[in-house]
Order: sequence, then C-alpha cells, then structure tokens
Amino acid sequence: MRFALQIPGGRLFRKHLALTGGAMALLLAVSSAIDIWWSYREQESLLARVHRAHSDAAAARISDFVRGIEAQLSWMTHRAWSERNLEPRSMEALRLLRQVPPITELRLIDDNGRERVKVSRLAKDEVGPGIDRSQDADYLAALERKTYYGAVSFRSGSEPHLPIALRGERRAAGVVVAEVDLRFVWDVINEMQVGPRGIAFVVDAGGRLIAHPDMSLVLRAPDLSHLPHVRAARKEAAGDRSVTTVTSSLAGGPVMSAHSVIAPLGWYVFVEVPLAEAYAPITASLWRSFILLAIGLLASLGLAMHLAHLFFAPVKALHSGTAELEKGDLGHRISIRTGDELQELGEQFNAMAARLQASYAELERKVAERTKELELANVAKTRFLAVASHDLRQPLHALGMFIGQLRTPRDGANLKRIVERAEASVAAMNELFDGLLDISRIDTQQVAPSIGPIPVQRMLDRLEATFSNQAVHKGLSLRLPATSAWVSSDAVLLQRILGNLISNSVRYTRRGGVVVLCRRRREALRIEVVDSGPGIPADRLESIFSEFVRLEPANDEEKQGLGLGLAIVERLARLLAHPIEVRSIVGRGSRFSITLPLTSASEIEQIASDANAQPDQSADGRLVVLVDDDRSVRESMGGLLSSWGYQVIEAPSTEQAATVLGRRHDTPALIIADYELGDGKTGIDCISALRGSCDRCVPAFLISGGFDGNSRPAGIEVLQKPLTPAVLRDALQRHLKIDASA
Repeated sequence: MRFALQIPGGRLFRKHLALTGGAMALLLAVSSAIDIWWSYREQESLLARVHRAHSDAAAARISDFVRGIEAQLSWMTHRAWSERNLEPRSMEALRLLRQVPPITELRLIDDNGRERVKVSRLAKDEVGPGIDRSQDADYLAALERKTYYGAVSFRSGSEPHLPIALRGERRAAGVVVAEVDLRFVWDVINEMQVGPRGIAFVVDAGGRLIAHPDMSLVLRAPDLSHLPHVRAARKEAAGDRSVTTVTSSLAGGPVMSAHSVIAPLGWYVFVEVPLAEAYAPITASLWRSFILLAIGLLASLGLAMHLAHLFFAPVKALHSGTAELEKGDLGHRISIRTGDELQELGEQFNAMAARLQASYAELERKVAERTKELELANVAKTRFLAVASHDLRQPLHALGMFIGQLRTPRDGANLKRIVERAEASVAAMNELFDGLLDISRIDTQQVAPSIGPIPVQRMLDRLEATFSNQAVHKGLSLRLPATSAWVSSDAVLLQRILGNLISNSVRYTRRGGVVVLCRRRREALRIEVVDSGPGIPADRLESIFSEFVRLEPANDEEKQGLGLGLAIVERLARLLAHPIEVRSIVGRGSRFSITLPLTSASEIEQIASDANAQPDQSADGRLVVLVDDDRSVRESMGGLLSSWGYQVIEAPSTEQAATVLGRRHDTPALIIADYELGDGKTGIDCISALRGSCDRCVPAFLISGGFDGNSRPAGIEVLQKPLTPAVLRDALQRHLKIDASA
C-alpha cells in the first residue's frame, strides 16, 4: 500500500505559515535594525574622525608655522649685549627679516629693558634709540615665561598680527620681540576643503575669532566663547571631557563640529559641516537599509508560504503511514519524493518497518546464539574443573601412595627418595593451588598493582639464582646479561611474569639454553626470553595463554607443567598494561617479550639518595609476633622464623599475644596474623589492637586462605595460603626493609 504526495491545506498549513513567516520576518527585522543601528554609529564615528583629522591637520600646520618663527627668533638671543656688537646685531636682525617674510617688525631689547635695535617692513629702521621698554607687557612676560605670545591685533584694519617675545638662555642676551603676520593662518583656513559647505575657523584661548574664510567677520573680532562647541572645547582643555559634536554654527544652523588645539598658542581650530550634509551618507545608507528590509520581509513571506507547502505534504504522508504501521501492517511503505531530510525520514520509517518484519526471526536467532554461548561456557567451565580436578588428584594420589610406603620399614636411601617424591607432590599441589588462586584473584580484580621504580638487574639476579640450578640439572645454559636499566612496574607481579616465562622455557627446552635480553626502545625497555626449545606451532600461538593448555610433553618433567603459567602471565601483563608478544619457529625455539616503561633519571636519583640515607638493618634478634589459631601453623612458621634468627612470640589469640608483649615490655618489629582467628574476630582486629597497645604503627601483614580483598584496609598486605618459605622471606624483607643478601 502506498500514499502519493497531496496538495497541502488545513490548520497545520496555516499554523506553519504563520509561525515560519512571523519568525523569519521578526528575525529579519531585528537583524536589520541591529545592522542599521551599528551602521549608523560607525558612520557617525567615521564622520567625527574625518572632521577631527581635518582640524588636526590645520592645527599642525599652524603650530609648525609658529614654532618655526620661534626657532628663528631664538638665534637672536645667543649673545650678550655690548656697545661693540650693536652694529652686528642690527645686521643679524635685517638678515632675519629678509629670511622670514612673515615677520613684519623686529625689536631687540637689552638686559636693562632698553630697545637697542628696531627693524621693520612698514616703518623706518632704528639702531640704538635706547627707548625704555622695561615696563612693556611683552618684555616682562618674556622675562617671566621665556616665550610670550601676545594678543592678535589688526594693522590697517585688515592684517592680523601676533606679537611674540622671546628671552635668551642668559639674561644678558636680552629679549627679542617680533610682530608676525598671520595671513598664513588665514591661507590655511581658506585652503581647507571640508565638503561643499563646510568651513574652518580659529579662535584664541579666550574664544575671540582670529581666522575665518570671511575676513570681514574676523575684523569685527567677535567673541565666540558663548557658542556651545567653543565652550565645550575650552572645558575640555580645562579637564572637563564634555565635548559636543552636534551644535549650532555662527549662522545658527545645526552643524557637526570637531576641533583641535594649536599647541604653543592655546588657540583652537574648529571644523564645521552642516548637519544635513554631514549625515547625507548616513541618511542614504538608512534609506537603502529600509528598502532592503521591506524587500526582505516580502521575500520571507513568500518563502514561508513555499516552505509551508513543501513541509505539510510529507508530514501528512508520514502521519498516515505511521498510523498504518501502528495497526500492524508491517508491509506498508511511505512514499515521499522531496529529496531532503523528510524523504530520509520516510525511508527510515520504511527501513524500521522492514526491520520489524525480520525482528522475530532475528530474535530467535539471537536467542539460539546466546544459548549456544552459554552451553560453550558451561562446557569450558566443566573442562576447566575437570582438568583442575585431574591435575589436583594426581599429586594427591601420589602423596597417598608415598605415605603408605612410609608405614613400612625402609632403609635410608629409599626413605630419602620417598620423602623427596612426597615433597615434589606437595610442591605440585602448592603450584596448582597458587595458580588457581592467582587466576581467581586477577579475574575478580583483587590484585591491585603497586607501580614504582624497579632496578631490572636486581630482579634478574633473583631469577638467575632461582632457575640456574634447574637449568644446570638439565644441561642447559641460562644467561641473563647485566643491565643498568630501571623500569616502572610492580616488582612482585613483574617478577612473577618473568619467572613464569623463564620457567616455561627451561621446562620445555631439551638442549641449548635460555637467554634473557634487555633492549632499549626510546622511552621503553623490551625484555625478551629466548629459548632453543621445540617451538610452538603457528595454530597454537593464540591458545597457549588459556588455562591448562600444554603442548605435547616429551618426558615426565614436561608433563609436570599445569598449563597455568602463561595464563597468569597474560592476565598480569594486561593488568599492568605491559604488552606481551610471542614469536616461535617449530624446531628452532621461541621468543617471549614484554615491553616496560623506563623510569626517569630524577626518580632513580631520588631512590639512590633514599637508599644512602637508609641505615643498615639486620634480621638477628628482631621480635616478630605470630598470631594464628592453628597450632601446627604456629609451630611450623615459628620454627622457620626462629631458624632465620628472629625472636618469635607465638599466640593463638590477640589477648594472649598482648599479655606476652606486656610482660616483655618490648615493641615488636613485625606482626603476622591469620585473617580468621575464630570467635568472629579477624586478623585486622588483632593488628589494630596490638598496634594500639604498642602506641605505634608496627609493620604487619595478613595470611589467609580465602580473603575478600575488597574489605582489606589500606596499608595491610595479604598473603594467600599455602605459603612457601621463599614467599614468606620476601614478605619479611619488604616489611622490615632487610637487605636480601642478609
């Protein structure tokens, strides 16, 4: 059954049209308004900067003009006055008058206030008149300020002049007074082009007009300090930042104004542009924006109608199609040909219907697969238990036979042989139990690695001492070359990994030998165990890390392997995040490698420093408290500890141990406690109580046959039963910090 695309209509169409059109119109209007506002502000700021640039340019030209005159006048104040240099000073004044045309009159006054030289373009030159100028305002101001700019005056009613008085560095040089023609300032103002109707003018510090394109207005010397922008400029100079940019002109019309200060004079250059002319670009931009907004609104309305038509028909087809699917018609398909996400949605509905049709068959298939997986898991579990039971029964069976033989009288040689075989059976059972417990603890995440710096050479020395006799007994060579590398890992777990690899190689190698190689790889160390054994077939490489998987044994010694060593290696390597690799060639041997991160030099230096600071300690005579409710365990472990040189307090309970310690008035060096002590008490309680009675945190560890690692408190190590003397001694060395060579 198929639905074709239909012409839209109805409430959904009108609602979609209103929402889409309204939203588009609103967004367009808001965005346009924001754009218009920012455009207006930017244009206004740009206009202000342009006008300010004009005024700055004019002020700079006028300032340079005045400073240039001042620099020329300064040459007239370098020498002191005397009767001998009167004529030379007169010639210098005439020369300056010729070189600087804006100077119309120059007067040289000595240090007593007498006018000694006067040269002029408009009057007769005078030399040595001796007129007293000591009370003139420009003379007195120059003596006080060094440079004095007087008020602008107009000669002949048309030419503005500025008096400038300049004092020399030494008072004996006197004062030079010059009348400067300011027509240059009027030329600068006339040359400025500030739009078609814009003008520029200059006022002095008091607000009086001194330069304007209309010279007749300047000749009236009007006071413009009442104008808002002139008043604002003077306030700005006084520190009040209240500048007005839009104000009234001299004629009373609205203008946009900008000003700049002429630095040496304190005058102001103003630039005025009629407001209509200044805002003409902004007005044109606003009109364009409004027209584009109107066009956009009309276009958005048309687009909203088109989108409503495109959207409504597929939605209606989806609505009808989902109703059919809801009724259970899984063969129904939705037909939408819009070429967009709605078509993809329709195709997804169709795909969903197809998946629903196949869901029952798929569900049955998955149920069958899960059932098969459970059956395989049960088979694997049964096989695991069967193999473990078989490997456990073998040494138990042999041990029973050996015990039976001991019941009959034997000579010394036979008795020794039977005891050795019994010890081998016990060792095999211990190895199997250790392997099963290790796998269980790793799989249940009860093994928490303690990562730290490890000297590889020390670990290799221990491994060589452990396996050298076994290799010599088989006629094999075992080589572990020296290395100075330090790695970052767990010392106990890493030694277990390498020990299992070397043990496997020694066990299955019949001739040749085993070599352990250490190769640096940038920031890592690769330790390789290479043997000349029979090799591993390529199809068995993946399975050798599974439990109880062993290659075909060639002799009784190889049959003693339990098939748990490589399974433990794989689990521990994965726990420590150390990659394990294996390569093998049948008939030529195997190469097992593990990659470890190297320890930084700073950590090694710190360890060396700590080791040098650690005083030597000895095991002789140190007091160890052993608490275990099993008498045979106490006697065996106590005897072993005593043979190693320790003083041992054996007690079945916490109370008896505390009583004996109280009588001795001595603090133990170590506490060893069984986890389950009976009467609902644990070794954790025992350690806490004995530590409390000693008033110090005595080193301690627990021994248990079935401990839940999740309840272990921080700082207390747990050793699993059964223990070998080597494991016990290693624990003593760690907790008492005794050198392994002691």
